[in-house]
Amino acid sequence: MIESENHFRKLERMYLSAPVNSGFYKGITLIISHEKAEGSLKIEPKYFHAANAIHGSVYFKMLDDAAFFAVNSVVRDVFVYTVSFNIQLLRPVTKGIIKSTGELIFNSGNLFIADATLTDENNKVVGRGSGNFMKSKIFLTPAIGYQ
Repeated sequence: MIESENHFRKLERMYLSAPVNSGFYKGITLIISHEKAEGSLKIEPKYFHAANAIHGSVYFKMLDDAAFFAVNSVVRDVFVYTVSFNIQLLRPVTKGIIKSTGELIFNSGNLFIADATLTDENNKVVGRGSGNFMKSKIFLTPAIGYQ
């Protein structure tokens, strides 16, 4: 179990060290456990489209990140990658903190499927997503922030 916890913490540090998360999405969080990942982000106007609600790209990022890391929680040697991802934008969000929850639902060893849900600060579902993931040839090493 300690080995698993170590893997999860290394994935979390890798996630937070990515330039997109240490820059534009500064303050984003991610907690990884076995076959699950949960993220959160405080909404700021910089994430808005012209109608003053978060842009669809924010929904995608939060949903994909949660599903992706739910998968990578069980893949310990290499970085996985998103093959395809389908999202449903259900409600606009203009304030508060959004939370994404991803869960691995299928694992063939080569192909992984994970679902994710995005909720607002009132715990209302505002978006859903499902993705297909595969193993890459990029090893999990300190060079990519896995440390």
